[in-house]
Amino acid sequence: MASPAAPKTLSLPNLQAYLEGLGMPTPVPTFPAADPVHNPNDIYRSFIAAALENLIDCDRALVYESLQLTSTPSKGDLVLVVPRLRLKDAKANELAAELASEFPVLPLVNPPLARDSFLQFFYSPKILPRVILPFIHERRASYGRRTTSEQKKKRAIVEFSSPNIAKEFHAGHLRSTIIGAFIANLYETMGWDVVRINYLGDWGKQFGLLAVGWERYGSEELLKAQPLKHLLDVYVRINAEFKPEEAASKQARDEGRDTAEIESRGLFAERNAFFKRMEDGDPGALALWKRFRDISIERYIDIYARLGITFDVYTGESQVNPATVAEAESILKERGVCEPDKGSWIIDFSKHGAKHLGTAILRGRTGTTTYLLRDVAAILDRAKQYSFDEMLYVVSSEQDSYFQRVFKTVQLMGYPDLAAKLKHVNFGKVMGMSTRLGKVELLSDILDKCASAMHDVMRTNAVKYAQVSDPDAVADTIGITAVMVQDMSGKRINNYPFDITRMTSFEGDAGPYLQYCHARLASISRKAKQAGIDPGDGGDIDYSYLEDDHSAALLRLMAQYPDVVGTAFKNLEPSTILTYLFRLAHQLSSSYDVLQVVGAPEGHGAALARAALYENARQVLGNGMRLLGIKPVDRQVPPQSVFPHSVFPSRQSADAKSRM
Repeated sequence: MASPAAPKTLSLPNLQAYLEGLGMPTPVPTFPAADPVHNPNDIYRSFIAAALENLIDCDRALVYESLQLTSTPSKGDLVLVVPRLRLKDAKANELAAELASEFPVLPLVNPPLARDSFLQFFYSPKILPRVILPFIHERRASYGRRTTSEQKKKRAIVEFSSPNIAKEFHAGHLRSTIIGAFIANLYETMGWDVVRINYLGDWGKQFGLLAVGWERYGSEELLKAQPLKHLLDVYVRINAEFKPEEAASKQARDEGRDTAEIESRGLFAERNAFFKRMEDGDPGALALWKRFRDISIERYIDIYARLGITFDVYTGESQVNPATVAEAESILKERGVCEPDKGSWIIDFSKHGAKHLGTAILRGRTGTTTYLLRDVAAILDRAKQYSFDEMLYVVSSEQDSYFQRVFKTVQLMGYPDLAAKLKHVNFGKVMGMSTRLGKVELLSDILDKCASAMHDVMRTNAVKYAQVSDPDAVADTIGITAVMVQDMSGKRINNYPFDITRMTSFEGDAGPYLQYCHARLASISRKAKQAGIDPGDGGDIDYSYLEDDHSAALLRLMAQYPDVVGTAFKNLEPSTILTYLFRLAHQLSSSYDVLQVVGAPEGHGAALARAALYENARQVLGNGMRLLGIKPVDRQVPPQSVFPHSVFPSRQSADAKSRM
């Protein structure tokens, strides 16, 4: 059965007409949660739910929502969780069996199977390729995306990366950067208008300490040669000297003693005095601050470009409107939220129903602002400027309590609706990292090491190496992929130890495996076209060649992608997408030898259909990689045989409040 010429699925009327040609009744049943134009699984859900609706007396929306994706393909494509129907006087096992026996013939699915209290639905392998391939082919890069009219778009601000100025970008910053970029991509994919903000830690007493260190240890020559590395060295040296004073202040505070005398001398006094000069607008202090800030931003932009990450706005604590700071402080005082305490202004959260948040300083005894006051003012500024629906802070879990204080403060100011729009997306830390102790692995060095490792392996195949137009760029991209995949492999809340050896490893489900899979699919497409096998617009494909088990397994996975994106949007976990991509890659690995294209013994028709299958699989894989922030490569060397077999298995089935 050959496909109709140029099937159209991009609008509901055209989709319905196409499905009618496949023997389905029209129109497509409608449900509040269904979006059949953007998610092919919703086509299946809608027809199955409508059929079930005629068999049971139950809320139709609940029937639809009770149809879920399965955890493994062997359990079906969709499963009805019968207990979720909440039907009184009905035994789930008996009802499942009854529904299986009475379910009508539906071309989209095989007859359902009752398994205990579940009803399993397997997609018909005959109809499956006729639905899924045109669906993906017509959407291509937008497959998995939700489109929304400009008038209906919600707006999200995603604040991420946010390193402190005058410090080198290290592996600890990587987590906020790549997780934040993924979340921004994810919100855009789901139809939101997204503003990406890099809120630099460019103000505060930590800069005062750096300035004091610069006066003692700064070198213009070293600054010119390695600007951020030298500033980091200066900071580590001065912080080592400051540490005993800081420890003495903490001990006094813990013992309930006044810390004013300790903080009025030594490095405490020098640090505080320099920051006070900054807040008072002293030209010399601001000139040094601006110089280090400009150096930092220039270096950061280079790193972000290498990672393929962009921001809509570079801002920082220094850019918060002073008038808004004064406004926020005035509101807090008028509402009795903050109170004077030994020369400072504080918020005692225990007096406002949040005992677990303790006490926070709003303005210090020297008259300078704190992070809390500046961040609250920044929220008010952004609410006025952007009218956002959500604002997400992608910051380490070490600052959970801090953000609870920020959000509670906004609520206490009389803005509960605004506070409800704020979300802290936390993540575990990279263990073994400490800027203050000098225990950091600079990200630029990490990326260089990974790129060098990839390049060394690529050179082992001289023939393939010569075919790559820019091997340095390819090696760098694969190296970056290795770093990102290693970071995204676990749940974001989990800590993990920094290990450069593990980061550059080729064992198991690693970044190079995904890149290899994408490059191999691109190679299959190139070779097919050279042999005159070009599926073109998909109009001449004989889908009967894709009804076998291997083709069906691939198509079933490809159909899941929009649902996987939807799940990731709910949990904001990069690992959700990454796990899916490896499942798809594994399925592809088990298919290459069985589903041949060039030289297919079944003839040209089979080759053409399989070329379309692989090209659409490449599209899905690439879409998922780009969503994660990974740039897919179309050529990668060496081929599978050069790597150990385990690499590509054939499987069958509070210092400165840096925002990190």
